[in-house]
Amino acid sequence: MIIARLIADPETLGDNLALAMEMIEARDWEVAGAGMLDFCDDVLELEVLHGDPAGIRAILDQCFPESDLLLSAGLIEVPNLFVSDMDSTMIGQECIDELADFAGLKDRIAAITERAMQGELDFESALRERVGLLKDLPEAAIQQCLDERIQPMAGARTLVSTLKSRGCQTVLVTGGFHSFADPVAELLGFDRVVGNRLGLHEGVLTGGLVGGIVDSSVKKQVLLDEAARIGDGALSLATGDGANDIPMIEAASYGIAYRAKPKARAAADGWIDRGDLTSILSLLGIARKDWVLD
Repeated sequence: MIIARLIADPETLGDNLALAMEMIEARDWEVAGAGMLDFCDDVLELEVLHGDPAGIRAILDQCFPESDLLLSAGLIEVPNLFVSDMDSTMIGQECIDELADFAGLKDRIAAITERAMQGELDFESALRERVGLLKDLPEAAIQQCLDERIQPMAGARTLVSTLKSRGCQTVLVTGGFHSFADPVAELLGFDRVVGNRLGLHEGVLTGGLVGGIVDSSVKKQVLLDEAARIGDGALSLATGDGANDIPMIEAASYGIAYRAKPKARAAADGWIDRGDLTSILSLLGIARKDWVLD
């Protein structure tokens, strides 16, 4: 059985649901149930028997544009582990692009960032190229950037706090830098941070990195290692927006793409295109009265 939960425009929900059910049944799949969740009354749940997940996903994507959606091959439950990307997922900015602005290089570096996120460039080489362009930037620019530019994504603190209140372990894993991720994680309440380290010497950036690179394979391994530590049967949730997040998203029990690039969205079990990060709580079936608010 495939379970689909989605949040869509209430004004067109009825007509779009009728069309989706017609398209599903035309494939000789059976809609065993359809209705709004009692405890999350803005969430529509569909139960489809004998359906193909990719086919159901395509139908729902077509019938419910600008929706928030999660598909599962079984019951949807609150996860034991939450692993998330940082830039453009938990915060609204790309830190390296904002930091580059202090060096007068934002447009140049942002263009490289965008191509890397789209999956058009090798992540490590793109990261090293961008960091190299920041050579000799004063370390003080990092704190100024944090103070002036970096803001949590709407709903981020509520998402993390609510999941933690349910016993969920939380990890912020980023291809960005500890200089940004550590304060962001503290602000949002993450239990652990995994990221890259900028090279610094005598108060300026060296243009290099210290230690290993956190790339897509590391992100996936962090999720797998944390899930194994929790134990057999651990349910995991991963969120991200770019190509570097795809292996992590695919490895999670629930992989959700947040306002993501096309390749990341296509790899996910669901997406948030309509609401903010609290939509994930609704899709998991956590009622608003049980949210831990900012």
